[in-house]
Amino acid sequence: MHRRALPLLAMIPAAAAAPPPAGAAPVTIFAAASLQDGLRAVARDWAAQGNPAPRLSFAASSALARQIEQGAPADLFLSADEPWMDVLAARGLIVEATRSSALGNALVLVAPADGAAPIVLQRGTDLAARLGPRGRLAMGDPAHVPAGRYAQAALEWMGQWEALAPRLARAENVRAALLLVERGEVPLGIVYATDALAAPGVRVVGSFPPESHPPITYPFALTRRAEGNAAARALLAFLTGAEAMPLWQRHGFTAPR
Repeated sequence: MHRRALPLLAMIPAAAAAPPPAGAAPVTIFAAASLQDGLRAVARDWAAQGNPAPRLSFAASSALARQIEQGAPADLFLSADEPWMDVLAARGLIVEATRSSALGNALVLVAPADGAAPIVLQRGTDLAARLGPRGRLAMGDPAHVPAGRYAQAALEWMGQWEALAPRLARAENVRAALLLVERGEVPLGIVYATDALAAPGVRVVGSFPPESHPPITYPFALTRRAEGNAAARALLAFLTGAEAMPLWQRHGFTAPR
């Protein structure tokens, strides 16, 4: 698996952060659903500096990677995990030299805001009992959603996967899983800490230990179609640079561990 975490103050060489040429067309960003709030904030800051506001398209990393494979006009791909970036790298669809693991995140258990009591998540914790006889656990579908894969790994670490697999509410992305909890359609869900922070209708009732799942990293890269796009390169430098990091952190993201 390709993983490269760069120092916060040197994620992209300073020379790459030159301003985009005047009159440059808006850059199109394909970004993981869990990046919505943070990326919108960073994009607003970029536009406030006189740059064209980027076009933002959010979905599960798997769906976006497949769209890029099929020729969708993305200039930047911001994935919620390394494997989907690896897929595009293997097909020569990203500029490998621009790839960096820009952000980190954490995995949490959430309930409706007026829901369950806190839960200590450790090996042997019986989540099935906390769901009740008919309750389901919302999470991204681990077959194609990064958050779902991290969640499956955490449940396997706890020894709960076999008991809970038949009781999952498998969502098409992590924000869809969050919505099921907000609406009270399920008693519990597994999402990123950043998603929980953005949703007043839920509360965090437990945090998964970092050792329970692979490190959560967000690789960013320029797509091959945008290799000569100076505006896209400048925006990528901004997204992964020191100036934007406080905005990402305000929305719950961390440096990759």
